[in-house]
Amino acid sequence: MRKSYLYASITVLIWATLATVVKIILYDIPNFEALTISSVFAFVFLLIMNIINGSVKELKHYRLKDYLMMSGLGFLGLFLYSALYYYGISALSSQEACILNYLWPLMIVVFACILLKEKLTARKLIAMGMSFAGIVVLTVGTGGAASSGNRLWGIVACVTAAVCYGLFSVLNKKHSLNQNITMMWIWLTVSVCSLVSGLIFEKWQPIVGVQWLGLGWLGVVVNAVAYLLWAIALKNAEDSAKVANLAYLVPFLSIVLSSVVLKEQITVNMVIAVVLIVGGILLQSIRFRRSKQ
Repeated sequence: MRKSYLYASITVLIWATLATVVKIILYDIPNFEALTISSVFAFVFLLIMNIINGSVKELKHYRLKDYLMMSGLGFLGLFLYSALYYYGISALSSQEACILNYLWPLMIVVFACILLKEKLTARKLIAMGMSFAGIVVLTVGTGGAASSGNRLWGIVACVTAAVCYGLFSVLNKKHSLNQNITMMWIWLTVSVCSLVSGLIFEKWQPIVGVQWLGLGWLGVVVNAVAYLLWAIALKNAEDSAKVANLAYLVPFLSIVLSSVVLKEQITVNMVIAVVLIVGGILLQSIRFRRSKQ
C-alpha cells in the first residue's frame, strides 16, 4: 500500500504541471494534433523501455482477445477521456470544466464498489465529499473566461469523460497483463485514434521551437510515466478510493505552479480549498493507519 501511495503522489506532482505547460506552449495547437504527437512520444518511450527490460517479448504470448482488451482500454480510458474533456473545455468555462472533470476520482470509487466489491463506508463518503467540496471552492469564483459554445453538450462531455476514466481505472485493475506493455499498447491506440480524428476534423498547424519540448514533456512524462505509475498504484492498492483521493491535490498544485510561473494570484478560495482537500485525504489516511494497528 505504501508503494501505491508513493506512485500516486509522484503522478499527482507530474499531472499538476499539465495546465501550465498547455497554457504556455500548446495554446495554438489543435487538440487532436497535440494528443496525437504527445501520444506518439509516450508510445515510443514505453516501447524503448520495454525493449530494454525485455518485457516486449511478452507480446508474442498475448492472444487476440488480450490485444482487443488493451485497445478497448486505450480507446475508453485515454482517447475518449481526453477528446471529451478538451471539447468540454471549449464549450464551458475552464472552472466549470475542471469541476466536472474531477468527478472521475469519485467514479473510481463508484465503479470499484460495483465491479470490485470494495466496501463503501460512511467515512469514505464524507472524505470524498470534503475533497470534492474543495474542488468546488477552488474553481468557483476564481474568474476566467465566460462559457461559450453549446453548454449542455459541454457538460455532457465532461461528465462522460469522468465516467470513462473512472471505469477505465477500475477495469485496468481487474486484468492481469503487464502494465508496462498495457500502457504502451494503450498509447499506440490513442495515437492512431487521435491521428484519424485529427485528419478528419482539424486543420493541423506547424509546430516550432519550445512547443516540441512541451509535447515531449506531455508525451514522455505526463502520458507515459505518470499514467503508468497511476495504473500501477491503483492496480496494487488494497483500496482504490484511498489512492484515488490523492488526485484531488492536482488542481491545487496546478494553481500554485501557475501562480509562480504565470504570476496568477492565489485567492481566499484556494486557501479554503486546501483545508477541505487535505482534510479529506487525512481522513482517509487516519482510517487506514488505525485499521493496521
